[in-house]
Amino acid sequence: MAEVDGSWDCIVKSPLGDQNLTLVVQSEGDAFTGSASGAMGSGDVAGTVSGNTISWKLQMTVPMPMTLDCEATAEGDTLTGTVGAGAFGSFPLSGKRSA
Repeated sequence: MAEVDGSWDCIVKSPLGDQNLTLVVQSEGDAFTGSASGAMGSGDVAGTVSGNTISWKLQMTVPMPMTLDCEATAEGDTLTGTVGAGAFGSFPLSGKRSA
């Protein structure tokens, strides 16, 4: 199992308050597939893996449709990164591995 694999309980610190996000990652080589679910939207995700860092796009639906650019680095059971929301800026993401 790669260091990024697993289920992550994440929080995105957005201007609308803390947004909970559950991210499931299954890597294979330099790519991963999985799912994301939370108040901002849910669905399948796919992205890239570079060492212990993952990058992906997330389709947000609430409060408005938008594509978020996400990147996070796993260190043990901790995930830290950023969520880019275009003209709205970038917001910190943190998470803990739940499985």
